Amino acid sequence: MTPTYLDHAATTPMRRAAIEAYAEAATLAGNASSQHAQGRRARRVVEESREQIAALLGSRPSEIIFTSGGTEADNLAIKGVFLAQAQRGRKRVVISAVEHHAVLDPARWLQVHEGGEVTISPVDAAGRLDLDEFAATLRASSERTAVVSVMWANNETGTIQPIPAVVDLASRYGVPVHSDAVQAIGTQPVDFGASGLSAMTVGAHKVGGPVGVGALVARRDLPLTELTSGGGQERSVRSGTLDVAGVRAFAVALEETVRERAAEAERVAALRDRLIAGVREQVSGAQLRGVDPATDPTGRLASIANFTFAGCEGDSLLFSLDSRGICASTGSACQAGVPQASHVLLAMGIDEDTARGALRFSLGHTSTEQDVDELLAVLPEAVARARSAGLTTRANKPLTAVES
Repeated sequence: MTPTYLDHAATTPMRRAAIEAYAEAATLAGNASSQHAQGRRARRVVEESREQIAALLGSRPSEIIFTSGGTEADNLAIKGVFLAQAQRGRKRVVISAVEHHAVLDPARWLQVHEGGEVTISPVDAAGRLDLDEFAATLRASSERTAVVSVMWANNETGTIQPIPAVVDLASRYGVPVHSDAVQAIGTQPVDFGASGLSAMTVGAHKVGGPVGVGALVARRDLPLTELTSGGGQERSVRSGTLDVAGVRAFAVALEETVRERAAEAERVAALRDRLIAGVREQVSGAQLRGVDPATDPTGRLASIANFTFAGCEGDSLLFSLDSRGICASTGSACQAGVPQASHVLLAMGIDEDTARGALRFSLGHTSTEQDVDELLAVLPEAVARARSAGLTTRANKPLTAVES
């Protein structure tokens, strides 16, 4: 049985051109920091790839800082800017309530270890930043704010954030803005220079490149404190031997993605809408989360549909689908074997029991109508099984003192 892959938001299969580019670059023997001919050859591959990626993202080559992926880039942005700004008494970090843990957790780390003050800015029921609350936060604490971080588009719901408005508000107070654009660059036009952002995170494996390589795009005048000390590579803020093959494959994958993006976004959005309509029609109690594309076609990514299924545990539903060859994701994290409701859905005002029944279906460059049809063919039965399992679990649950 060939699996039906509906988890592109986690990682999308490598593009053939990227695989070939990786294999070719992997034959280079030189370290890109070495001075001999082989090293210079490897360096040339890196710098040509840097120029290519910069042109595709609307940035200068010198603004591209290669990292091991989106998580490292987010950490460098949040911690690196904070540590540089803290010297001037700016120790507040403002982030949206629906950020990826690669932003949330560094902010919390700064709070515990560096005396940081973290403000979580709320979102509405669709997961979109509340601009009035955000503006009020900046007015009250702009002189103490080191950095603002608001993701370009959410990885669980696909809701697109009002980045131009965020940048406009923050710029009035001279506060730098970082955005995690890892999910956005596959289907959204992303122009760093035009955005007004101070820093932006991108990753290779969401656009058909390899896992383990990404970049922080950062303006040259943005103060950044190094987090990784060593050889001084990447503007002396990210030391470490460069992954020449990974960088080359990233550039090739991004080139192909950008070239095909408009047509591909339209194709994938049609698949997403077909999936949403089918789930709504065939599964009672299924609730689409995030912006509804029927009322706001440009308010969410073309690639993501997030549903909650009343009476289900998301992990039970996930395992049931997996047994039928469907690869998807829950909207929750699982820590120490205990299912946790998605912080994104909770921030949108969804109650914990409902949020625990979330499932995310995400599409990409290999997705087809057959993938959607195969999901719809097995989803109603999977939901029925998950609901039965939930009823059995609740019926067998020992009464607590309050319940008795």
